[in-house]
Amino acid sequence: MNSEILLELVHFKMPFGKYKDRVIADLPEPYLVWYRQKGFPKGKLGMLLETMYEIKLNGLEYLLKPLRTQ
Repeated sequence: MNSEILLELVHFKMPFGKYKDRVIADLPEPYLVWYRQKGFPKGKLGMLLETMYEIKLNGLEYLLKPLRTQ
């Protein structure tokens, strides 16, 4: 896993929708599951959402805690 992607998960904010301006790492799991079912958007946002989905699915959120202060 690329550490730059992990850093982006704790800094990049959702640009639209119900969770606009919420950091990707703080999006609720049901929202990510919904995106998984509908299809992740193209580009960087889709890649970050899909990565966060996989992290939450596998219980790896602890990997992001040390990065939140950077």
